[in-house]
Amino acid sequence: MLKYPNGRAYEKKEHERTLRASAADTYGNRGMTLEADLNETNAYYLAQGIAVIHKKPTPVQIVRVDYPKRSAAVIKEAYFKQPSTTDYNGVYRGKYIDFEAKETRNRTSFPLQNFHEHQIEHMKQVLAHGAICFVILRFTKFDETYLLDAHYLLEYWERKQQGGRKSITKAEVERHGYVIPLGYHPRIDYIQIVDKLYF
Repeated sequence: MLKYPNGRAYEKKEHERTLRASAADTYGNRGMTLEADLNETNAYYLAQGIAVIHKKPTPVQIVRVDYPKRSAAVIKEAYFKQPSTTDYNGVYRGKYIDFEAKETRNRTSFPLQNFHEHQIEHMKQVLAHGAICFVILRFTKFDETYLLDAHYLLEYWERKQQGGRKSITKAEVERHGYVIPLGYHPRIDYIQIVDKLYF
């Protein structure tokens, strides 16, 4: 019989349960949200002098605030001042960059309802001025992240507007998009794809 250093007897079943639980915890907590990953990546790019790209703040009008105590204010009512455009913008190698980031738990397609009409219009305008515009899409079930040029997104949006499918198939994202491998520093090195695609 095996015993732990504290004298307690080793039980195989208990040990296996512990291993399974810790493996599940590791698997469940292994990924950050896409936004957190991108913010960390952009902070790395800024610190290394690679690019200046920031998340745009969402304009909000605060209407009602409660003060339960002096040090804590609680926002009770707020409204978006105007529709926001895309999530991120900035400058890289002298070019303006503008992109949106979205996640889905869907396994086979990316729903176009995740995008809004005003975002699509904004991307069209950005492209019309010759800037770099794309979307970063994450399939959370597979922990896969792709960069898809905005031209393709606009094609799929137009297909939907003409009565076609209301999503982009995963196969279409794989065919026209570029996998962004997850790393440590930076977390999502999308600039390497930007270099291949636009420079």
